[in-house]
Amino acid sequence: MTRTLKVTDRETTAQRLLKSAANKFYDPDVDIDWDAPLVEGKRYILPERSSLYGTPLWDRLSPEQRIELGKHEMASIATTGLWFEILLMQMLLKEVYEQDPTTAHAQFALTEIADECRHSTMFARMSARIGCPTYGPVPVLRQVAKLMPTISYGPARYGAILVAEEVLDRLQREQMNDDQIQPLVRMVNRIHVLEEARHVTFAREEVTRGMAKLGRAEIAYQQFSIALISYFVTRAFINPNVYKAVGIRPREGVETALNNPHWRATIAWAGEKIMPFLQESGLVGLPGKPFWRKSFLLPEGK
Repeated sequence: MTRTLKVTDRETTAQRLLKSAANKFYDPDVDIDWDAPLVEGKRYILPERSSLYGTPLWDRLSPEQRIELGKHEMASIATTGLWFEILLMQMLLKEVYEQDPTTAHAQFALTEIADECRHSTMFARMSARIGCPTYGPVPVLRQVAKLMPTISYGPARYGAILVAEEVLDRLQREQMNDDQIQPLVRMVNRIHVLEEARHVTFAREEVTRGMAKLGRAEIAYQQFSIALISYFVTRAFINPNVYKAVGIRPREGVETALNNPHWRATIAWAGEKIMPFLQESGLVGLPGKPFWRKSFLLPEGK
């Protein structure tokens, strides 16, 4: 017996994204030459995107040490991104568990999970290939984040996904075509940017759809939830232990980075695409303002 589904706006979007996923996707095991030598003198991130750029600590580093710090910062961002994607997969699986698997919406969620599995493997392989440890988030944050799939739901869940994905996306877009950057890193960035574009479309529509259904009290909770998670997202990108690679004490490195106007400006710049959308959707509000400001995504006075 053939079952006919009523095609809603949600289904239309999901069907379009499924077609895109079928036509444009990468397999990092095949599409990246993992055996190609790293290019001597090439960077892993642009110098002005380093957490210490413009500080006295940065001025003390030799050109070689600056490249080395960037390498470890890239590995930290990649392995923290891997951790974000594992959390994302948990949340998407929880959503799919409660849905009709024959819908295009549920099937795209499963497709996104498959994408994220490949991305997680790709980030892990890149970190290993450039010779860096597995950084990821600090242990306390790793433990606290186990609650995220439980306490985060609805628009805030998709909004938090957007913050993590779009902040990283902006950094990667800038670097994926820059000749200063290692070819391996550029290819990893290019793959992630292409496939995340579908995920961003999916999540943005879920935010808009979900916010339209909420009352005032629920909106306040959603505003607090996404702000708290976004604070942890931006603080997690650089693991304190990266500074050991160039002889800087982790505590000194962290304190310098958090007080560094250039680093704060980098985070704000990386959030320039997502923050207006979250504000327009109603997810940025008074209950979460302190955490938005501490995240550096929302400047003081706004």
